[in-house]
Amino acid sequence: MDIGALRREYRRDGLRRESLAADPFEQFEEWFQEALEAGIQDSHGMSLATASTDGQPTLRTVLLKSFDQRGFVFFTNYGSLKARQIDENPQVALLFPWLGLDRQIEINGHAERISAAESIKYFITRPIGSRLGAWSSPQSRVITSRQVVEMQFEEMKRKFADGDVPLPSFWGGYRVTPHAVEFWQGRENRLHDRFLYSREAGDDGWTINRLAP
Repeated sequence: MDIGALRREYRRDGLRRESLAADPFEQFEEWFQEALEAGIQDSHGMSLATASTDGQPTLRTVLLKSFDQRGFVFFTNYGSLKARQIDENPQVALLFPWLGLDRQIEINGHAERISAAESIKYFITRPIGSRLGAWSSPQSRVITSRQVVEMQFEEMKRKFADGDVPLPSFWGGYRVTPHAVEFWQGRENRLHDRFLYSREAGDDGWTINRLAP
């Protein structure tokens, strides 16, 4: 198989500085809506990169559950590898790979836990199976077989048979507050359009720069 021969040209419209929103959250919302309208599967799926204090990076896909001017929110088990690494090193990166639109958005920022009240507000909207699943899995830990979590799931079904499944103390959300957001639009001849929003700590506004492809 000649993987090196796999290629295609990106022929969609380009990205121009004058068309960009003043801040990256507005621009993200515009692109996110376009991804939804285009039928991009799992448009809210984003790659999350974390790293331990010794510099070992880890990458996985999580789901964006909300965003606003404060940042981008996802949820996880606080005992998971991603959570443990965030506790050690809160600097993270997110990537939305909307390749069906020849687009990517890369976000670099600082992750921190959201309040228990925010986590509860989201948790109670989850299907009951997902709420029970949060109680059933020691995420990222070594287990002897799938049967371990299946048995735990059945135990949680019995424990919460009345349907009232509370938020586990070991589960909740993180908010990634960005300091840099790059919007990437594929163009012909690999001359892609790239615009980087960035700001220093304490700054209110964003600086926008075009990057070479």
